[in-house]
Amino acid sequence: LGEDPDNTAIFEEFMDGVGAMAMGATTYRWLFDELQLGQHPERWLDVYGQLPTWVFTHHPLPVVRGANVRFVAGEVAAHHPEMVRAAAGANVWIVGGGPLAAQFAQAGLLDEIILSLAPVTLGAGRPVMPLRLDSGALRLASVQTAGAFVALRYELVKGATAEPGLVRDGGADGGVGVGAGVDDGPDGGGSG
Repeated sequence: LGEDPDNTAIFEEFMDGVGAMAMGATTYRWLFDELQLGQHPERWLDVYGQLPTWVFTHHPLPVVRGANVRFVAGEVAAHHPEMVRAAAGANVWIVGGGPLAAQFAQAGLLDEIILSLAPVTLGAGRPVMPLRLDSGALRLASVQTAGAFVALRYELVKGATAEPGLVRDGGADGGVGVGAGVDDGPDGGGSG
């Protein structure tokens, strides 16, 4: 979101509601490399502090010294209860690309999608999620602008089905900005 004070305020407000995070290996690796977290672990701590974080991976990854990060593999549903407990009533944020968010959606654990859009066209790219959702499965809940950016918050309609879609890159976690909320229980509260 850059250095724009409006963007910073929006991000800080969003993070105030987050109690735990989950991300895929590609997103974690990108953050590690882009922010040079091996040499500057304080950069992680400045943004995320001791926020409990689950990184879904099938291979070893470097560790950010001092960060509260767990490396896990397997079905998202197996780790979901621990994430919800760690979030202590706050939101669980699915950070980064869409494949991991799609796994939460297919397990019936996703209740919200936040798409942050920037005024840049790349000419090609990855799908937001390798998942097919009917237009009736999403309800636009809010639109927020900050400078040139816009954030669209969609709620997933309870009972909507999420079916696997086509993934051109073999399912790797992508660089599309997707924030996804995890259902924290039968009442559907706690998204983000």
